[in-house]
Amino acid sequence: MSVPMEAPISFTNVGRVKWWQRGIFASQTGYVLLALLMLLVVMHFASPYFFTEGNMQNVAKNFSFIAIATLGVTFVIITGGIDLSVGSMMCFSAMITSMVMSGLSTPGMPGAEMFVHLAADGKTVVANVPGLILIVSVLAGLVTALIVGLVNGFCIAVLGLSPFVTTLGMLSIVRGLGYVVSNGRGSFPGGPDADYFYALTSGDLFGVPAPFIYLVILAAVMAVVLHHTSFGRHVFALGGNEKAAELTGIPVVRVKIEVYVICALAAGLQGIIISGWLGSAPANMATSYELNVIAAAVIGGANLAGGVGGPLGAIVGCVLLEVIRNGLVLAQVNSYWQQTLVGVIIILAVLVDRIRSRVT
Repeated sequence: MSVPMEAPISFTNVGRVKWWQRGIFASQTGYVLLALLMLLVVMHFASPYFFTEGNMQNVAKNFSFIAIATLGVTFVIITGGIDLSVGSMMCFSAMITSMVMSGLSTPGMPGAEMFVHLAADGKTVVANVPGLILIVSVLAGLVTALIVGLVNGFCIAVLGLSPFVTTLGMLSIVRGLGYVVSNGRGSFPGGPDADYFYALTSGDLFGVPAPFIYLVILAAVMAVVLHHTSFGRHVFALGGNEKAAELTGIPVVRVKIEVYVICALAAGLQGIIISGWLGSAPANMATSYELNVIAAAVIGGANLAGGVGGPLGAIVGCVLLEVIRNGLVLAQVNSYWQQTLVGVIIILAVLVDRIRSRVT
């Protein structure tokens, strides 16, 4: 006698994900991207000048001026840290780069004899290596950023100091050093390689601004590093649960130091690019930029508690802020409203993410 087979039991409540938790809505970045698209549509009808070629180039260039630093600070935020010194680091790196470039092109300056000497007729002769002074100057600015990043990382990872307090202190230290080395005056990139410098920082390639090209390349590298390397997995693990990451053998101290170095280098490179656009590195350059950089990262989906973030969110956050700024200019609205709107958007972005996570 055969025993009849029972119908398989199905659980209708298992494996189903709500529509607002799927696809583009699975992260805060998706909601912000949707809001950005809606804003672009509004701007298209609000101003006939918004989607012109010239204005699009301005938008691409302007948001690139904080996006590279935002990529760097996103690394730190993913680990659950924060870096408030990025604005000061932009200024200091730019200042060192400009001062070294001008100094190495001036006879009599320390170290300049390697690059500049006087001919028999008294004329200044520069070492016949095009771009050499530019390379040395940019490396000087980046090495300065590297040292600051190492100090931040050491204090936080080895000494166990608070990231907020440490980087807040470094903000003042680096800004103060900038005033000390420049006597409160701005520095200007000079010498035979100045044209190369301006071409690489504020020029364009086939109509595409150079800063935007650098941003796309660095964002692609960041995506590969975060999602296809052991270092990227360690970064996310550290932000998810630092104690658990340490117990699984992840080198927590080394990873922490490395992310702060990456953040400082990104800020330094950002400052060098901005100085090329400005044509100088003033002592008050990038003041309060750390607020815009961190705001863009948070708006784009990076969680200050750690464990969440990526290059797409960082870029989307920067684009949203720039579109708002550009829209206010085209609409002839008082530019001071920008900061108010940025604050509102930050709160709304966090609120939407909190609501989404509660209904999971």
